[in-house]
Amino acid sequence: MQIKVLIADDQAMVRAGFAALLNAQADIEVVGDAEDGVGAVTETARLRPDVVLMDVRMPTMDGLEAARRILSAPEERRPRVLMLTTFDLDDYVYEALRMGASGFLLKDAPPGDLIAAVRVVAAGDALLAPSVTRRLIEQSFKAKPALRRSAKLDALTPREEEVLRLIARGLSNTEIAKALFVSEQTVKTHVGKVFSKLGLRDRAQAVVCAYETGLITAGDPREH
Repeated sequence: MQIKVLIADDQAMVRAGFAALLNAQADIEVVGDAEDGVGAVTETARLRPDVVLMDVRMPTMDGLEAARRILSAPEERRPRVLMLTTFDLDDYVYEALRMGASGFLLKDAPPGDLIAAVRVVAAGDALLAPSVTRRLIEQSFKAKPALRRSAKLDALTPREEEVLRLIARGLSNTEIAKALFVSEQTVKTHVGKVFSKLGLRDRAQAVVCAYETGLITAGDPREH
């Protein structure tokens, strides 16, 4: 299946370079681009891409606000959003993950990383850069007192809670299936129920949720 991508970045050279790289892949097609957040929102609604590469800092409307608007669309029209940044611990990126962005990538990452990131995000069954994503989220929670277990978790069965914990540790569906000795299809069913019950859009948002509900405590070595 062809992965349709939209690139939003205020630098024309970056847009052209990313487009050339991605269009050279048999399974990826760049369907459009935008030079600011307003254009990103408009073109996403018009072109219906599967993945939006969104620069954090852009004129007129920044990438965070553009991502928020795109991710507020009805689920059937909502693409995956991959944030592009020059700093891996940018506060904007954490907020984007919190509201449902699928991950983030440094703009100077090797070409192979960009291609792999688009594929991972489009598939949706693995967390992009698990160790970096968790480090980012943990840093945001370390300064806060340990959170008590939230009543939100009571909606989950013990197995679903276990699946959420494994997602938060960065395991893919395949890895969760091996850890729990069940089929990958069973894991997909559990993941779908966890997302539905907790109102989650993406695996990155699930990691944030695991910390916010007290399921995982920042800095706990047992969770690494």
